[in-house]
Amino acid sequence: MPVENADLIPAEIIEHRILLIRGQKVLLDSALAELYQVPTKVLNQAVKRNLDRFPEDFMFRLTDEETNRSQIVTGSQKHRDPRMLPYAFTEQGVAMLSSVLKSPRAVQVNIAIMRTFVRLRHTMESRSGLAEQLQAIEEKYDKQFEAVFDLLNQLMESPLDEPKHPIGFIS
Repeated sequence: MPVENADLIPAEIIEHRILLIRGQKVLLDSALAELYQVPTKVLNQAVKRNLDRFPEDFMFRLTDEETNRSQIVTGSQKHRDPRMLPYAFTEQGVAMLSSVLKSPRAVQVNIAIMRTFVRLRHTMESRSGLAEQLQAIEEKYDKQFEAVFDLLNQLMESPLDEPKHPIGFIS
C-alpha cells in the first residue's frame, strides 16, 4: 500500500529547500538526501553509477563561489569532503533520480517533489498573469488621470484674475 505523500513530506518543507541557482530552480544533493533519508554520500554514489542519466541540464556541480555566496552549507553538509562541492538537481534531474533510487520512500518523495515543482510553476504563472493585468490597469488609468493632472497643472500655472468688484465693505 503506497504511503500518502501528504503525510510523508509537506510541500512547504520541499519548497523551502528549492533554491534559485543559475536561473534554475534546484534542489541540492544534501537536501534530497535528507528528504530520502539517506546519507548524501549514498545518493551521490548512486548518481555517479548512472552519470549518463544526468546531463548538465539535469544536474550540475556548484562552484566554490556559488556555495559561499548562497550560504547553502547546511548541517547535513558538515560531513562532506571539503573538496567535493554540492550537486544541484533541476526538476528533470529529480525526476531522473526516481530511476536510480528505487526504495518505496524514494518513489513517494519524488512524487511529492514533482507535485511541489508543478504547484510552484502554476503559482508563478498565475502571478505573471496577475502582473500583466495590473500593468494593463495601470496603463489604462494612467491615461485617464494624465488628463486630470494636465488640467490641474494648467489651473496652477494660470494667474488668478483680480475680481472685478472688490469683496468686502467699502467705507
